[in-house]
Amino acid sequence: MRGMKDMPATIVIPPLPREYHGVNWEGLRTLYVREVRRFWKVGTQTLAAPVVTALLYMLVFVVAVGGARPPIDGVKFATFIAPGLIMMQILGNAFSNSSSSLLQAKMNGLIGDFLTPPLSPAEQVAGFALGAATRGMLVGAVTALAILPFASLGIAHLWAVIYFSLAASLIMGMLGVMAAIWSVKFDHIAAVSNFIVMPMTFLSGTFYLVSRLPEPFRTASHYNPFFYLIAGFRYGFIGHADGSLVVGVVSTAALTVLLAAGCLWMFATGYRMKT
Repeated sequence: MRGMKDMPATIVIPPLPREYHGVNWEGLRTLYVREVRRFWKVGTQTLAAPVVTALLYMLVFVVAVGGARPPIDGVKFATFIAPGLIMMQILGNAFSNSSSSLLQAKMNGLIGDFLTPPLSPAEQVAGFALGAATRGMLVGAVTALAILPFASLGIAHLWAVIYFSLAASLIMGMLGVMAAIWSVKFDHIAAVSNFIVMPMTFLSGTFYLVSRLPEPFRTASHYNPFFYLIAGFRYGFIGHADGSLVVGVVSTAALTVLLAAGCLWMFATGYRMKT
């Protein structure tokens, strides 16, 4: 102890958390692969379960009561609701992927595993958002294949199918990130899902034409971003949109940028992640 006291005092400067410029492609790829492998390991839950849910909806709305429903805008009822069911699975699974990943890390005290690597806030947001988008679009593709025997779906506008499915996946992935960071327990994330995501999904024209709603519900529906996602996605299959495509593209792009900015702020400030 006496020898240690005689040692000269030195100032130790810890290394900077990021000593290089540019994008950490290796770190970004690792985070993305981690998010993909995470849901791939439980494929029965993440891939098979949404397909079963979509098939149950088709069974109820098409097989049970669909025969008595007249065509909607010249399109069979089964073909009309099929894109909405696919979009429902994209929205729900993209949200679940990012929200469950971050919230489980917070609950288990492992959130530092995401904050200590040399990843910038933008790279962290991109990793979680792209992982959620991968799950959302993969589930959407599998769901589409599963319901093909019940609905004769064709591709009228491929760009609309790709754009609105990708926009929906990114929007819900980043919304899941924000919800998980804000939540302090699992009840909070369940409240966001049950009282915000699910009502907005069902009130967006999945099973009906919004243009046929009475006022003020028709006007109110046009302020629901999920309405434009489903309407644009359906347009890609049947060539008809219930709302303005220009407004849909602009509003979804603006919402994507807004959510990205919110996620960047949360990671940059360590909101509810750092003490």
